[in-house]
Amino acid sequence: MLVTTPEFGAARIIVIGDVMLDRYWSGQALRISPEAPVPVVKVKAIEDRIGGAGNVALNIAKLGGKVTLLGVVGNDAESEILKQLLEAEGVDCDFVVEKSLRSICKLRVMAQHQQLIRLDFEDTPIKFNRDALNKTLIKHLPGNDVVVFSDYGKGTLADVSTHIIAARQAGVKVLVDPKGVDYQRYARADLITPNLAELQAVVGACENEQHLIEKGRTLLVRYQIPALLLTRGEAGMTLIQNDQVHSLPAQAKDVFDVTGAGDTVIAVMALGVSLDMPLAESMYLANLAGGIVVGKLGTSTVSLQELMRAMHGDRDSLYGIVSEDELAKLFARAKAHDEKIIMTNGCFDLLHAGHVTYLEQAKALGDRLCVAVNSDASVKQLKGESRPINGLQERMTVLAALACVDWVVAFSEETPERLYCKLLPDVIVKGGDYSPGQVAGGDCVIKAGGEVKILQFVDGQSTTAMINKARGA
Repeated sequence: MLVTTPEFGAARIIVIGDVMLDRYWSGQALRISPEAPVPVVKVKAIEDRIGGAGNVALNIAKLGGKVTLLGVVGNDAESEILKQLLEAEGVDCDFVVEKSLRSICKLRVMAQHQQLIRLDFEDTPIKFNRDALNKTLIKHLPGNDVVVFSDYGKGTLADVSTHIIAARQAGVKVLVDPKGVDYQRYARADLITPNLAELQAVVGACENEQHLIEKGRTLLVRYQIPALLLTRGEAGMTLIQNDQVHSLPAQAKDVFDVTGAGDTVIAVMALGVSLDMPLAESMYLANLAGGIVVGKLGTSTVSLQELMRAMHGDRDSLYGIVSEDELAKLFARAKAHDEKIIMTNGCFDLLHAGHVTYLEQAKALGDRLCVAVNSDASVKQLKGESRPINGLQERMTVLAALACVDWVVAFSEETPERLYCKLLPDVIVKGGDYSPGQVAGGDCVIKAGGEVKILQFVDGQSTTAMINKARGA
């Protein structure tokens, strides 16, 4: 399926549900306790992560969406840690705080990357002021496109039917990650995302694929739900609607830990729905994201760079659109293998044959070619308010598809001087009538033993000329 890179930054989403803190104690287990036949774990690290509905919100934020998280917590240290972690990642939190309640915390003891035991600290079902939570939701509905109900069965969504009615009255789309067998609670949602076991607990065992689809459609009609996204583990995903069915195989190469994979799936679906993408396209992206996250340990998220690399079908694991931090590691690895790194930069607004020839010539100078791309804001600064024609993610996607380009990274400044001085490629390549001393960042690279090369652009090729021609100028 051909799917263009979405501009997730335009998405406005509310997540409401059971929020919890995932705590990891990690170390080595080298002996058995003399007190009981259990391993002794010498704890080396303690890590707190965002779990439950918070992980859905975190996945949305990591992919660039604007997200508000609603839930119920206690007045305790765990809730403060959770809020700090979420807000540090750009998630807006508006919790109902109950002084008599204990915030949910799941403690996992790990040894050699294996979970030995999980300890749950919680008072469930949660008892709280339900009216306060509904009022909080109603307050945030204006200005949002989608609300995700992340139900872990802890009690936060005891009045989910009331919440769904409020969302629909506000014209906001409703997505539900369900729990339990009473789907009447989720009636009139726009999309539900059960896994196979959860669905069969509601509709009964399914003998074959056709039987599964028929029972899924019966459920949709009964509860007035237009669509059901069924996650099926190694069998992939199936999107069931009244008039069509789409299935995709699983994308995971290695399954390391399925914790939180459902959170990632519904987060990506919410982003797609918020941007009015077709559900089949949203499912395609959610399937890719789910395949990435199960290859990670514990409750995890997917970055936009990882998702875009998966969309491009990795030529190898060291290819594609990367973050600045990822790029620094890739540079170090390439240099350790004596690979010569070439780097260039530009706006690359409308890619034309001149650009491609220039980039191919640059790649011929070494082993790896990295292209740094101006952010949308810096393009406007350089070219005027009518530019760029194409957004940053679109420009990066096109560049990453070129066979001669290994890595694409964004920068927000007017020039890439800071980036060049930080990464220190072997060669900076620039096109046009520059002298090496005029190239931003060239001094740093030359001082480190590198060089600057100037290549001539192909005559008659110009983005400005293309724009003028299209406008009939």
